[in-house]
Amino acid sequence: MLLKNEGNMLPLKKSFRSIAVIGPNADEPRNQLGDYVPAAIPQPIVTVLAGIRHAVSPDTQVIYVKGCNVLGKELDELARAKDAAAQADIAVVVVGENAWHSAGGPATDGEGYDAATLELTGRQEELVKAVQAAGKPTVVVLINGRPLATRWIAGHVPAIIEAWLPGERGGQAVAEVLFGEVNPSGRLPVTVPRHAGQLPVYYNAKKSKPYWVKHGWGHAYVDLEPSPLYPFGHGLSYTRFEYANLKLSAPKIGPAGNVEVQVDIKNVGDRAGMGVAQLYIEDVVSSVATPAKQLRGFVKVMLQPGESKTCHFTLGPDDLALYDQDLHRVVEPGQFHVMVGASSADIRLAGDFWVKEK
Repeated sequence: MLLKNEGNMLPLKKSFRSIAVIGPNADEPRNQLGDYVPAAIPQPIVTVLAGIRHAVSPDTQVIYVKGCNVLGKELDELARAKDAAAQADIAVVVVGENAWHSAGGPATDGEGYDAATLELTGRQEELVKAVQAAGKPTVVVLINGRPLATRWIAGHVPAIIEAWLPGERGGQAVAEVLFGEVNPSGRLPVTVPRHAGQLPVYYNAKKSKPYWVKHGWGHAYVDLEPSPLYPFGHGLSYTRFEYANLKLSAPKIGPAGNVEVQVDIKNVGDRAGMGVAQLYIEDVVSSVATPAKQLRGFVKVMLQPGESKTCHFTLGPDDLALYDQDLHRVVEPGQFHVMVGASSADIRLAGDFWVKEK
């Protein structure tokens, strides 16, 4: 999943003279597998380092430096990592978390293994800063089982890939994204916070929360932007998409009726890619508190450069219903706001329809 691609830095060229591959998770197989795996891994694992070595030109030099461990400060190769990045055309830094039975040290992720913070542990952020200071284009790859609050990386590193726990062929998959063999189309199924102090943070909060953030006394936080680091539904591609022509099949329906929603999505970039249209709704006035927006569907379509397709959704009673004060599931009369976009925070089109009385 591509979280950031500033200035269209990716995909990388396979013909670079040299690439520095750095970080505690660049060549740590078990950390790609997560929890609930055997202590002795029965099959070969393709790490990110191995995936990059296999993908690049035979003439490309791949320089590997671990840099530090996921936990602790015993391993200090920050100066070596910076030197390696300075010698290379580009640096790929692979950081994240430790799995159970990892050779990299105690687990930081999995059943019974928790961390008190969502920030990178050990010296990993220092490592990224040292590599970035070398002045070469830098990509950060995150290998982790939970969302990480990587504020400094998001603000300073031009390209970020979220690999999660990518499995036994994860290194190959990351390399295919890095070098453009695959155009990423993944979208976040969670909200990623800036800091653990924001928790709980989720896109479908009740309307009182966004109201007080915008209009309440003072601010949500005096020392931190209240918005998430990455919103629910966020994800980038190597191409760009436009959304147009939102149409609703009826301005009014009954409580048992359906509304057909359609929207056009167009690839306005120069690469083929999967466009994703996400449909959200808001029950504008209700007898009980309802979320500011709720995902009610998404459509993913493959589009060639310049190609446009129409995406179709159906909103029915199950999408519009709520539990009233007596815990009866009902569709209440009133206005519903329809939103379509690229994420919960990137709404491109909106419209309205009304549910009338029986």
